[in-house]
Amino acid sequence: MSSPKVMLSCRNVSIRYQVGDFKNIGLKEWVMRRLTGRYKVVDFWADRDVSFEICEGDMLGIIGTNGAGKSTLLKAVAGIMEPTRGRVARCGKISALLELGSGFDGDLTVKENAYLRGAMLGYTRAFMDKTYPYIIDFSELKDFEDRPFKQLSSGMKSRLAFAIASLVKPEILILDEVLAVGDGAFRAKSEAKMREIIKGGATTILVTHSIGQVRAMCNKVLWLDKGRQVEFTDDVNGCCNRYEAFLAGRPK
Repeated sequence: MSSPKVMLSCRNVSIRYQVGDFKNIGLKEWVMRRLTGRYKVVDFWADRDVSFEICEGDMLGIIGTNGAGKSTLLKAVAGIMEPTRGRVARCGKISALLELGSGFDGDLTVKENAYLRGAMLGYTRAFMDKTYPYIIDFSELKDFEDRPFKQLSSGMKSRLAFAIASLVKPEILILDEVLAVGDGAFRAKSEAKMREIIKGGATTILVTHSIGQVRAMCNKVLWLDKGRQVEFTDDVNGCCNRYEAFLAGRPK
């Protein structure tokens, strides 16, 4: 039996931000501070030496408290930003849903935005003509398709974004806290869709604060804390147990 195809590989990925007083000063002041040595820059490492590998059909859950480096890592995985150090290797078309409302135009209608997002993902007009009825039906926004996107509630926006990301059949799907938005019925439908995508061979990364979702849906888990990798394992239940114990022991 052949080995499963590796879809995504991260090797010692580190991402650095430079922070300092340069954001709040003008160019002239910046030059003067550089010349006089009063210019301060501090390196902030959002992620340090993160390594993992996932294969076709895997669903990776990324867990960690706020500020652990999860969303920054996803941006590097999606190709939005380059790692300061290390390497990300991808194999397949990526559909990333990282920030609610990103890639949408508030003045365009729901339907126009669906086609816009599809074009951004590289899909043809003919493909979107065929897929759009399923997108609008799944997102439960048929009565709102001619409304400006900016008039939608946050839950409606999330439903549309998830429907587009999941129904265009990506090879690698990245979701950042998407399944946490919406009512219980839509969350259940979204989770069922995720299982369907996984059975179809897609590789999925899910960032969520819901340990229950990780236990129920993921076959691998990556635990980050303050930018450092604590664990990467296929022992999902064991890692979730250790993470919950870690949370229970943290100061309130």
